[in-house]
Amino acid sequence: MGRTAPLVSLLAASSILFNGVSATLPTIAIKGSKFFYSNNGTQFFIKGVAYQSGIASAGGGSTSGDNSTGYNDPLADSTSCARDIPYLQKLGANTIRTYAIDPTQDHSACMAALDAAGIYVISDLGQPDLSINREDPQWDTELYNRYTAVVDSLSSYSNVIGFFAGNEVTNNLSYTGASAFVKAAVRDTKAYIAAKKYHAMGVGYAADDDASVRANVAAYFNCGPTEDQIDFWGYNIYEWCGDSNYELSGYAERTAEFANYSVPAFFAEYGCNTQGGGAAGREFTEVAALYGANMSSVFSGGFVYEYFEEENDYGLVSVSGNSVSTLADFNAWSTQIHAVSPTAVQSASYTPTNTAGQACPTVDANWQAATVLPPTPNQAVCSCMMASLTCTVASSVNTSDIGNLFNQVCGYNGGKPCAGIVRNTTTGTYGAYSMCNSTEQLANAFNAYYLQENSASTACDFAGAAQVVKAAGAASSCSSLIASATASNAGGATGTGAASSTSKKSDASGMIVGASFGAYKYFIGFTMLAVASGAGMILL
Repeated sequence: MGRTAPLVSLLAASSILFNGVSATLPTIAIKGSKFFYSNNGTQFFIKGVAYQSGIASAGGGSTSGDNSTGYNDPLADSTSCARDIPYLQKLGANTIRTYAIDPTQDHSACMAALDAAGIYVISDLGQPDLSINREDPQWDTELYNRYTAVVDSLSSYSNVIGFFAGNEVTNNLSYTGASAFVKAAVRDTKAYIAAKKYHAMGVGYAADDDASVRANVAAYFNCGPTEDQIDFWGYNIYEWCGDSNYELSGYAERTAEFANYSVPAFFAEYGCNTQGGGAAGREFTEVAALYGANMSSVFSGGFVYEYFEEENDYGLVSVSGNSVSTLADFNAWSTQIHAVSPTAVQSASYTPTNTAGQACPTVDANWQAATVLPPTPNQAVCSCMMASLTCTVASSVNTSDIGNLFNQVCGYNGGKPCAGIVRNTTTGTYGAYSMCNSTEQLANAFNAYYLQENSASTACDFAGAAQVVKAAGAASSCSSLIASATASNAGGATGTGAASSTSKKSDASGMIVGASFGAYKYFIGFTMLAVASGAGMILL
C-alpha cells in the first residue's frame, strides 16, 4: 500500500466545503435506456465508487455509526468529504453510491464539494433497520416518511441522479413476494418527486445476481404501467473473478438479457475479491469489458465496491482518522477506469427502439408477486380510521408484545378481524389499513373483533392490551378518504371485520406472503389460511 498525492489539496477542498463554492453540475436526464447530460445531450456513463463505511456489502446492516442513527452518513461529514474527495478524483470517479443517509442532517457542504469535483450521487432510500425487509416485507407510513424525507433532503442538488428503493430484497425464491412492496415504494417515490416538482431524479432498484430469480425480478420491475416501473436498474454482480473474460464470467449472457431493457441498466456493485489475495489481488480487467464495445451499448457503467477497507476486504483505501492510505487495488481500478473510452451517442440523434416494458411474470411457485401493488401509505387515512374506533390498543402495550397480540386476534373468527390489514402478494389483495403503522393495524384488528362479537366487553380486553374508548369522531373529510382507500383495496375490508381473505405461505421458505402485520421488528409468523407448496422449478 502507499499514499497517493491528491489532485485537489485538502486546503482547497476545505475552501469548497465551507465557502459553499459550487460548479452546479447539469442534471442527468434519462432517455430510453441511456443517461445524458441535460445541458448538452452527451451520453453519461457511471464511473462509480460505493462510498460509505459501516454498511455491509449489499446494504446489509451497520457495523458502526453515530449515537442517534446507528450508521455514519457520509454526506453529512464535511471533514471526511474534504479528506476523501481528492482521492475519488484521483481514482477517476464521477459518481458515488451511498447506502444510508440521515435526512435530518445538513448535506450542503459535502454536496457542494462533490459538485465542484464533478461527482454525482445515487443514494439508497432506506437505512439499517428501516427499509423493506425481505423476511417480513411491508410498505407503510413509517417507511414512506423515511423515503420521502431522503428525497426532500437531497432534492436541491443537481448532482443527485436518483435513488434506490430497495437493495437485494428478493435475493432467492423464498422472497419473491417482497418485490411487490419495493415496487410500490418505487411508484410512490416517483409520484412524490413529480408532485413536489423537483428536478428529474430517477427511482430504481439494485438487484443481486441469483440465477433462480434474476430474470423474473428484472421483468417485474420493468412491467406494467410506466408510473409503476423503475427508472433504472442496478445490478450487484460479482461474476468476473480474477483472470476471467467476457464469456466465461457470464457478462455476455447478462448483456444479452438486458439488450432490450427499456430503462438504463448499470452495475450497482462489482469487484469480486475471491480470485486470491483478497482486495489486493483485484486487477479489474472487467472494467475494459464493461465500458467496451460489447457492453457499453447496453450498460451505463457501474460502481466498484468499495472505497473503504473494512472486514469484508473490498476496500480501495484504508482510513485512519484523517489519514488515507491507498491500497493495491486503488491503482488497479484507477488505471483501468482512466483507460476506458466508451462509445457514446448524443441524445438528439438517439431514438430508443426498446420503449416497451417487459411482460409481468406469471404468479406461480417461482414467483409470488401479482401486478396489483400495496396501497400508497396515507397517514390521514390511518388517523381517520383510528378516530372511528371504539376498541383500541391500550397505551401500556409494549412494542415487544405486538407480535403475540397479532397472533391472538388474527387467530379468531377464521382470521376475519385482520381482513382490513391483510397483505397477500399472490392475489394482490391488500387491506385498506395494511399501510398503517403496527399499532394502528393492531387497533383496527381489535376493533373489528370487538364489533364481530357485538361489542361484548370481554371482546375488548386481551389481558389488558385493549381498551374500550369513545370514538373520537372523524373529521368531515374522513368519509371520502375512507371510501377512496377501501375502494382502491376492494379485496380487504373497511375495518369492520366484515370481509375475509386468504393468504399463502411457502413452507419452503417460511416467507409470509399474506398478513404479516407489523414488520420485522414484530415478526409473528401468522398466516390466515392456506399454505402453499414448495418453491418448485429453479430458473436458470
